[in-house]
Amino acid sequence: MIVTIQPYLTMNGNGQEAVTFYEDALDAKVLAMHTFGEFHNNAETPMPDDVKNRVMNAQLAVGDTKLMISDTYPGPHEESYQLGNQVTIALMVSSVEKSQEVFNKLQDGGKVTMPLQETFWSPSYGQVTDKFGVIWQVSTEVSE
Repeated sequence: MIVTIQPYLTMNGNGQEAVTFYEDALDAKVLAMHTFGEFHNNAETPMPDDVKNRVMNAQLAVGDTKLMISDTYPGPHEESYQLGNQVTIALMVSSVEKSQEVFNKLQDGGKVTMPLQETFWSPSYGQVTDKFGVIWQVSTEVSE
């Protein structure tokens, strides 16, 4: 079952500014905000200082819905950032099987950006651009 669908804004280094802006402009409440620096613990590959404060994920409550925001991470994702593709759709699904089904349907005629894989926040997460150019982030929602 699809649990919810949410707009997801991707910023290019000004994510914290965007969170503050939308908090005020939309009368939003910041539910959570985490930076890349909070989750980086690999001493062998140090994180540049200017990346540590970039937003890895922020969730804002806007009325009865959520708005999600993150910054790009330097590398291929940052290089592909351009105005016009910074808005994606986050699709929360209730099971790994359903996320695979939906992901497979969305990729028909489209392009997989990140194959479905286990992450620390989801047992099944991936990104796909459908045949209409819409970027989807498919994630299995973990029940607590």
